[in-house]
Amino acid sequence: MRYCLLMHYQEASELGLTDEEMAPAMAAFDAYAADLTAAGVLVTTEVLEPVVAATTVTARNGKPEIQDGPFAETKERLGGIFVIEVANLDEALKWAQRNPANDWGSIEIRPVARTYAADRGWYSP
Repeated sequence: MRYCLLMHYQEASELGLTDEEMAPAMAAFDAYAADLTAAGVLVTTEVLEPVVAATTVTARNGKPEIQDGPFAETKERLGGIFVIEVANLDEALKWAQRNPANDWGSIEIRPVARTYAADRGWYSP
């Protein structure tokens, strides 16, 4: 089963962290990604740009509306994802518990319902 580990936390720029102060966290993520790869469960990972680079599109009033930034105002932001392929939720939980972002944020575990590949179209992984 495929799961997304969605990492929510305050952004380093909001906390005033320097690259030097972020180095231990980056090293922890490198080790975490290496462990996921060695276990053969890592599908992909994406780190997102800070929320100031976000644009939100909605069409709730019958026409597209575009706004700069995130739609929801929260302290914790979606910062990135790890997509993993494991047997069940228990295994996904074990990997999420090892995610370094737990030290300063939270990890949402969400099963993937469908995915898309050019050669297959939409399918359930």
